[in-house]
Amino acid sequence: MTSTGSAERVSNTGTSGRMRNDLARPGGPSMPRSKSPPPVTPDGRYIVVRGRLWRKSNPALTPDERQALVDALMQARRAIRTAMAHDDAPGLRQARTQVYAAKVALGERGPVWWDDGAPDLNRHMVHTTGYADWYRDASRP
Repeated sequence: MTSTGSAERVSNTGTSGRMRNDLARPGGPSMPRSKSPPPVTPDGRYIVVRGRLWRKSNPALTPDERQALVDALMQARRAIRTAMAHDDAPGLRQARTQVYAAKVALGERGPVWWDDGAPDLNRHMVHTTGYADWYRDASRP
């Protein structure tokens, strides 16, 4: 708190040079950022974040295709923030639809991008899946 009793906003500059507000992150500025990339399952289909599987982007996308989709995803996420700030319900619905469409195009949602018949375990807890032993072994120091 400042001497006037208002909360100070904690900002810093990321590698892109743009300012970001640490208070906007879940958990606020006290929540540490991960120093290393999340573990990737041996088949390359998922990353593990806090014990939960998250489907990776389709590796068949070219770097340019992937970047265009990530740019669209980030634009849609910014549109969500703007719509929420302006209490714009129709804009919020549209922006959320755009986020979902970008995630489907990236392969992170919707039909799986692999063709061997393996089930989609997106958002499952890793310890309840066939990756449990791998994750337990990979998590040991």
